[in-house]
Amino acid sequence: MNPDLSWALNDVLEVRGARHAILVAADGLLMQRSDSIGRDDAEKNAAAMSSMQSLSRAVAGFVGAGQGLWKQTLIEYDGGWIFLIAAGSGAYLAVSTALDVDMEAMSFRMQKTVSALGKVLSAAPRRTAGADA
Repeated sequence: MNPDLSWALNDVLEVRGARHAILVAADGLLMQRSDSIGRDDAEKNAAAMSSMQSLSRAVAGFVGAGQGLWKQTLIEYDGGWIFLIAAGSGAYLAVSTALDVDMEAMSFRMQKTVSALGKVLSAAPRRTAGADA
């Protein structure tokens, strides 16, 4: 059972323009959600965020510089932004915001939150008993 980390996700939402925050396991399962988003929406978006980070990692070589290590995904929509970063081993922090969010402040707050929680945010890979893949 994961400890209640909603306080940390709600802290990320202190940045003006932030809307929702979710903590996602690499396998797409919701680990935690901020108070601002319902469970059904959080679970649907957790699965999508897991796919987003996977796609982002897959195309890291397209950058053509550095070592091709994924650090953050930022997606713009007509109504706002999604920020997605690694939050420990097998965990990801996703935050949705308004268009006018202070992007630097949001990135900083997310990094600070991830650093503060450290190992608490780590998620061990899940294993399915009897499954051979």
